[in-house]
Amino acid sequence: MLHLRLITPATGTEEVVSLLQSTVGTAHLVVLPGAARDPEGDVVMCDVAREAADDLIAGLRLLGLATHGAISVNDIDLSLSDRADQAEVDAPGEGVDAVLWESLTDATHEESRLSVTFLAFLVVATMIAACGVLLDSAILIVGAMVVGPEFGPLAGVCTALVRRAPRLALRPLIALLVGFPLAMLATGAFTLLMDALGLFSEREYQRPHPVSEFVWQPDLMSFVVAVLAGIAGILSLTSSKSGALVGVAISVTTVPAAANAALALSYGEVRESVGSVEQLALNLAGILIAGTLTLLAQKHFWSWKRRRLPEAGRPA
Repeated sequence: MLHLRLITPATGTEEVVSLLQSTVGTAHLVVLPGAARDPEGDVVMCDVAREAADDLIAGLRLLGLATHGAISVNDIDLSLSDRADQAEVDAPGEGVDAVLWESLTDATHEESRLSVTFLAFLVVATMIAACGVLLDSAILIVGAMVVGPEFGPLAGVCTALVRRAPRLALRPLIALLVGFPLAMLATGAFTLLMDALGLFSEREYQRPHPVSEFVWQPDLMSFVVAVLAGIAGILSLTSSKSGALVGVAISVTTVPAAANAALALSYGEVRESVGSVEQLALNLAGILIAGTLTLLAQKHFWSWKRRRLPEAGRPA
C-alpha cells in the first residue's frame, strides 16, 4: 500500500475526493478542511494499493493538483487494516508488478545528474577496475562493477524513450557521454602515475590475464548478458526490488571495459583499447535496448489490465 497526502485548493476538494472514492483500490480517506497553509487549502489523505496508484496519480495531475496544490506519496511498511487488505484484493494485478511512472521518472532523473558525486563514483570505480585488470583480480573487477553508478542514467534514457519525452533523455545522455570519457581520461592519468611510482608496469600488463581478458574481447554473449541485465535492472527499479541492482551491476562489463581502454592506451595497446571500447558500447546498447523494451512491455501489460476493469470500477 501507498499513502497519499494531498494539498488541494478548497474549490477543488470535492472533485479530488470524488476521484479518490471512485478509484478501485483506495481506503482510509481523510479530509482536513483548511489545514494547509502553504499553499492554502485542504489536506486530503488516503491509502491506495500500489497497482492502482499510477492511474490515480495521473488523474490527480489532470485536476491540476501538481500545479495548484501538492501530491506526496510514501510507501507504507505495515498496514493492519481489513479495508486495506480488501483494497489490494479489489485493485487489478499485483502490487509488485505495478509501475509508478511518476516515481520512476523522478528516481531516474535524480540519479542522472552530472554531479560531482556521480563523476567521483564513476572515476573511482574505473580506477579500481584498472587495478583489477592489471592484477587479474576478479574481486577488484566485481567491486568496481558494484561501485559504478552508470545504471541510473541508462534507466533514465529508457524511461524517457518510453514516455516519449526527449528532454528527459538529455540529462542522462550528457551524464554518460561526459562521465565515461572523463573517467577514462582520469584513469589514463592514474595509470601513468602508478607506473611512475613503480606500482604499475607495462611488463605486468603484457602478461596473461585469464580472469579479465573478457573485458577487451566483445562477442555475442557479451550482448546477451547485457540484455538480460537490462531486463533485470528495470524490473528491480519498477518493482522496488532495489537489491537486485547489485546483481545487475556485477553482470555487465561497462566500467571494467572503460578502465581497460584507458589502461591499454596508456601502454600503446591500441587494438586492446579499441576492443574495450567496443565491449563498452555493446554493453551500453544491450542495456538500453532491453530496458526500453521491458518498460514498453510493462506499459502495454498495464494498459491491457486497465481495459479489463469493469466500467464502474474505473476512475471518474
